[in-house]
Amino acid sequence: MFVVYGISGQSFRGPMEGLNQVPGVAAARRVRGVEKEGEELGPEYRVETRADLDVAAPDARARAAYASMLPRVLDRGPVRHAWQVMGRDVLSLRTTDTVADAWRALTARGVRQAPVVDALNNVVGLVSDRDLLTVIDLVPLAPALGTPGGRVSGALDRSVAEVMVTPVVCADPVTDIRRIAHVLIETGLTALPVVNESQMLLGVVSRGDILRAAVADPPLSLWA
Repeated sequence: MFVVYGISGQSFRGPMEGLNQVPGVAAARRVRGVEKEGEELGPEYRVETRADLDVAAPDARARAAYASMLPRVLDRGPVRHAWQVMGRDVLSLRTTDTVADAWRALTARGVRQAPVVDALNNVVGLVSDRDLLTVIDLVPLAPALGTPGGRVSGALDRSVAEVMVTPVVCADPVTDIRRIAHVLIETGLTALPVVNESQMLLGVVSRGDILRAAVADPPLSLWA
């Protein structure tokens, strides 16, 4: 389940296939719908038919005997949902923060993006280092940004609200991470905030979080 939040509040709540109908989420128009709900899921969701069971019957005892000889391992369960991979120690920025302050905060935390919240701590946007750099004179960077160099443009005093991505797509804690990966690819976003029904920020799922889950947290039946 995905939610879209902007300055005026929630404008959408529904499945991935509906994002292309949301005004302002331009890149999401490239999201392709699936032919049938559930077909995009991995084979772990496939329901066996009676015919499947009949075909498997002849060698069922042989496979069971072989399996009984294998060492027992603790099955931690498949990684499927946002809450299982999201970063919980989240840096959030205010709409009133300046570009310079936002850059320093991202650099100090070693992250490339942060959700933006309003005065009520509701998520209204997302800002990345790329968004900030588009308004900075990059040749060369100034000492004000913590790097050696010369001058910068006056854009450092602009507010985060002026450069952030809004409206922003957010995910529910139990959103399938394959769908999150799909939205990240199709929209070009680097991360999705994870929020509950009260619009409270719970965490962030980045591309790196999904990659780390893929290589470090088996079993990933989701990716089969």
